[in-house]
Amino acid sequence: MAKKYVKENMDETRERILEATIKVFNRKGLKFTMDDIATELGISKKTIYAVFDDKESMFFSMVDYCFDKINAHKEMMLQDESLSTVDRVREVLALLPDGYRDVDFGKLYVLKDKYPKIYAKVEERLETGWEGILSLINKGIEEGSIRPVNIHILKTMMEATLEQFFQRDVLVKNEISYNEALKEVVNILVDGIAIK
Repeated sequence: MAKKYVKENMDETRERILEATIKVFNRKGLKFTMDDIATELGISKKTIYAVFDDKESMFFSMVDYCFDKINAHKEMMLQDESLSTVDRVREVLALLPDGYRDVDFGKLYVLKDKYPKIYAKVEERLETGWEGILSLINKGIEEGSIRPVNIHILKTMMEATLEQFFQRDVLVKNEISYNEALKEVVNILVDGIAIK
């Protein structure tokens, strides 16, 4: 019983640290420190180091944590029968959970050079988890609300665009938030495939 309690507390602490990391990252970008996280949470750095070995391992975990949250919301949206198929495609492709809408993912362009392992993880997560949305697009094609398109090309276009956002500082230079850019890309893609 005591081991289960310790594991639950450790999981809760881990989640709190990752949520604080997201907030601090949004304010400071990759220049945040473990002191910043400790201050945000009102805990000691020792507590953080009991959960994460270093900043890189914490950031690596944050990538999975963010993508897992986004994918959980996507699954809920995929099941939402109150929206048309085209509207669900639009919503799922542009989905960022409420807590992530203000996160400036555009700042991640510096990952490739400074944290290649983390960047590879972001790329891996961008390239997986497409089954549900591709099935939904196929459903739209079958029902006639989406014109027939090669879904593999569509997927590649979306992945390539998102990867460009992370590889280059185009969003930062043009003062466009990741959320705004994502919505614009999705609108261009969906409006280009939807039958009017």
